[in-house]
Amino acid sequence: MAKHKTHKGIKKRVKITATGKVKFHKHNKGHLQSAKSGNRRRRLRGTTSLTGPFADKMVTLLGPSAR
Repeated sequence: MAKHKTHKGIKKRVKITATGKVKFHKHNKGHLQSAKSGNRRRRLRGTTSLTGPFADKMVTLLGPSAR
């Protein structure tokens, strides 16, 4: 049976923490900031963690070495 390959797009965008959470940067922060309100830009700062079945999917796509 073939080995599962690491999903390179996910590998560049998310990180698995030591406790197993999926950490990522929020989108919509690249450019055109003047059109967005200050509150919206403040919410987009920093990183956030992902939970639930979608986080499990990310870990699966990253492969066993990510855990």
